[in-house]
Amino acid sequence: MNKAELIDVMAAEAGLTKADAKKALDAFIASTSKALQEGDKVTLVGFGTFSVSGRSERKGRNPQTGIEISIAAKKVVKFKPGSELSATVK
Repeated sequence: MNKAELIDVMAAEAGLTKADAKKALDAFIASTSKALQEGDKVTLVGFGTFSVSGRSERKGRNPQTGIEISIAAKKVVKFKPGSELSATVK
């Protein structure tokens, strides 16, 4: 499912126009992104938790040349599914 398909489903399920569903989805994405940038967790009970985790600098290899390279430290977004979501995917 891509973003356009998600907007269509949201509009149908919630009885909204596609424009309103797009605004709601964009607002969710923006507010979640802002919270993660500030280091907060976003928890949606039953669905899951978005959080930021740090990866330390590490060594890797260029697969084409085999030369060892240094991979810089960075922050990554993680998602841990909630119990209700996990139960529906079985």
